[in-house]
Amino acid sequence: MLPDTHPDVAYGKTGLLLVNLGTPDSPDTKGLRPYLKQFLSDKRVIEAPSIIWQPILRGIILNTRPRKSARAYAKIWDTETHESPLRRYTREQAEGLSKLYKKEKIDVQVTWAMRYGNPSIAEGLESLRAAGCTQISVISLYPQYSASTTASVNDEVFRCLLKMRWQPALRTAGPWHDHPSYIDALTKSVKKHISKLHWKPDYLIASFHGLPVAYFEKGDPYHCHCAKTARLLREKLGMSEDNFKLTFQSRFGPTKWLEPYTETTLRELGEAGYKNIAVITPGFISDCVETLEEIAIEARETFIEAGGENFTTVPCLNSSPESVKLLAQLAHAELAGWIA
Repeated sequence: MLPDTHPDVAYGKTGLLLVNLGTPDSPDTKGLRPYLKQFLSDKRVIEAPSIIWQPILRGIILNTRPRKSARAYAKIWDTETHESPLRRYTREQAEGLSKLYKKEKIDVQVTWAMRYGNPSIAEGLESLRAAGCTQISVISLYPQYSASTTASVNDEVFRCLLKMRWQPALRTAGPWHDHPSYIDALTKSVKKHISKLHWKPDYLIASFHGLPVAYFEKGDPYHCHCAKTARLLREKLGMSEDNFKLTFQSRFGPTKWLEPYTETTLRELGEAGYKNIAVITPGFISDCVETLEEIAIEARETFIEAGGENFTTVPCLNSSPESVKLLAQLAHAELAGWIA
């Protein structure tokens, strides 16, 4: 209890902040330019010295890439809710978790944020503090840890704390790449999707977002986490290495990234005579431009042009009941001791 003479402030609540990568506010150059500027200025993402990187970013990339990215976002933009799929699904995940807590009479305030774009992490933390949360857990919606993703979220959270007079007790969740409920949910999503096809896949590709090899060589565990997720999924599905493969997508820039590359693999499979391919993207809990445009559209074209006939992309968990259940289990562990 606060003394009667203390200023009137809300306190004593527990909060949960879900954070995903980010999204532009609109699928055009006006929306993409500030988003890409913030994203590509993060030193966790681009580790090159600013004196070298910033002139390239501001002089070249921000004058060319926004138009290309805008075309990609325009293909997958949700015109009903006027937002990207990633923003919609992240919002729905938080709403679903909040409804679950209310149903079970668990007093936890849930909100969501984006590392880049809106709503910001600062806005998310401030909304929880305004609701009286003096205990906050932050869950990054990246199953596999990387300094360029999870650590960047944590960096921003801690920067926000620097501006707070009354800082909340804070917990940041670790990676959940091998969580049994995560692997189970992925397995069910593959089986459910394939059961609806009129053809049987010859091969299942598990495509993860790429990472520069230099980051791996510096000790980033991301590649190891992806490999473990892929192995556990393959074993749960009862598949052999003969028809299942781990690949990496979304390569950016001239440096060497983790291999094998998804695009190259699909081209080689098509040329080798494989006709039916399914792709799952386990590194993304929500569908986004990397899954809906890069894989479902561009990667499909690559495979078909190489001689393939049937191609399908397994949807991400999105805001499905399995997704909300998984997040609830992750949150339960993170909130231990704060809630009954």
